[in-house]
Amino acid sequence: MQTSVLFWRRTDIEGFERLTLSVGAESVTASSTVLCLEDGGFRLDHHWRLDGGWSAQSVTVERWNGRDHRKLTLERVPGGWEVDGLPRPDLDGADEPDLSVTPFCNTFPIRRTPETPGSTLPLDTAFIDGPAMTVTRSKQRYDRQGPGRVRYIDLGLSIGFEADLRVDERGLVVFYEHLFERVAPPA
Repeated sequence: MQTSVLFWRRTDIEGFERLTLSVGAESVTASSTVLCLEDGGFRLDHHWRLDGGWSAQSVTVERWNGRDHRKLTLERVPGGWEVDGLPRPDLDGADEPDLSVTPFCNTFPIRRTPETPGSTLPLDTAFIDGPAMTVTRSKQRYDRQGPGRVRYIDLGLSIGFEADLRVDERGLVVFYEHLFERVAPPA
């Protein structure tokens, strides 16, 4: 198991994320804390379990906003998805979760987008709004622009939103136009 720590800073508002990523042959796990001034300020922890092909099997999200604490679990089950242990037929067929407060989950479809410039990958997502702690189905598309460059296009809940993304050799976001940039701790 190879473990690394990544940091992202929000570029649209004050916010910061620290994510611990562990990658093995059979599985990938990630645990993260996000601190953000959006929506009155909150702390959000998210924990991911993926298979060896970087397909999300589950994500648990916990949000603290003052005295308000909420927890949400999204899990892939045969034939669909469950939210907090209850079937969600409206999410059936969704390819991956997408959590609004992190660029980490963009890695899952980016790794599956063919490397050839001009290639495209449309997908349905189970979109988790971090501040609101809701799950809704949405559509997205990833267009390969060249090595390490992908264009994200929202075709669902935020239709019209587009952003250029730069990624490293593992498909992890280095720069997400309008929203995130990866930072390194001082040496």
